[in-house]
Amino acid sequence: MDSKISDLATTSTSIRSDIACFQVTVTDLDHHLTTVGDCLAMLLEQDTELQFLRAKITDLEDRSQRDNVHFFGMSELKEGSDVKAFLKDFLPERTGLTFSPPLEFQRAPRIGPPHKANLGKPRPIIACFLCHGQPTKSFLLPELKACTP
Repeated sequence: MDSKISDLATTSTSIRSDIACFQVTVTDLDHHLTTVGDCLAMLLEQDTELQFLRAKITDLEDRSQRDNVHFFGMSELKEGSDVKAFLKDFLPERTGLTFSPPLEFQRAPRIGPPHKANLGKPRPIIACFLCHGQPTKSFLLPELKACTP
């Protein structure tokens, strides 16, 4: 009988030790779960911010392209070294319209590297008007298409 009581005491001590280990493990898992939950909440918040910023970038890109007018097939020798000055003269002359105030461009570069010895197709020009009071793409395109031979 004493041996059975001794065996029960040993088993009870072993079970208490196992329970203590399990309590430490459960506490660690609870801590990790809390950390994972915090990280998930932060990721969801960052994802929301990322979606907002992507939408904002798309909107800004759309707005910046809205006033760009692309010109194709214009010989690169016509404008000389100043594309903006060339377009200031070319557009009123070609469309027969008077622009008040005179046209001003934020930028009007040719796209791509220059061709060697001007062989091949001329590079397109992208013209962006300087101020919003200037004619817009939707205003100019029908006028330019009407003047195209």
